Amino acid sequence: MIRVATFNVNGVNGRLPVLLKWLGETHYDIVCLQELKTSDEKFPADAISNAGYGAIWHGQKSYNGVAILARGKQPHERRRGLPGDADDTHSRYIEAEIDGLVVGCLYLPNGNPAPGPKFDYKLRWFERLIDYGRLLIKDAPVSLLCGDYNVVPAPIDAAVPARWLGDAVYFPESRQAYADLLADGWTDAVRLIRPERGVYTYWNFSYRGGYDRSSGLRMDHLLVSPSLTDRLGGAGVDESVRGWDKPSDHAPAWIELDWPR
Repeated sequence: MIRVATFNVNGVNGRLPVLLKWLGETHYDIVCLQELKTSDEKFPADAISNAGYGAIWHGQKSYNGVAILARGKQPHERRRGLPGDADDTHSRYIEAEIDGLVVGCLYLPNGNPAPGPKFDYKLRWFERLIDYGRLLIKDAPVSLLCGDYNVVPAPIDAAVPARWLGDAVYFPESRQAYADLLADGWTDAVRLIRPERGVYTYWNFSYRGGYDRSSGLRMDHLLVSPSLTDRLGGAGVDESVRGWDKPSDHAPAWIELDWPR
């Protein structure tokens, strides 16, 4: 059994104490990180290595950035950047092979303000992901696509759906693109294992400290290829991390897979 987690850290250096505490308490086997907000040379590789993890990363100063961590070993990098647009300079996708699994870590564009150029870019990026996802299922049938999708798939994935009607993460086009990705065979692992209401991975910051629980959204997802669906065990969200000192606005989501290390 291995455990895979995804976590939008909202600044890997600024939130490093939170990240290291979480890694030390949970000991996940594979970890995907998003929104690093740091250049490649300033990624905290030594601190993460001292915590027991090998890492690969695709950084970008002040914005975006993704990384894949593996406990006790070095991930084998397969791809850096999503194919389909040679002019796209955003650091939003990285892919590794770990223990025979192909793991893609992604940070999908937010798309706000919408409608507008940023939303158009989001939909184009989504189409590239859908196209690449089809190739991945064909060429690497034992694979995962994990990360911050910036998509709230359905009303059940928002504490108060009506407050997000004007937000790109809840636009019909965003939700349809996510549905199209699943239609190709990918399984939303957390939703499959946890079908109930109240499963969220994001909450707004509160001006009074803490966080606004009524703003809960589920938009960090772990998708597994068809051959892995029957190997799913547990799944959940480490919601308590959202309440730690100086946290990200996201909490980590995780799954368990019946897979040999």
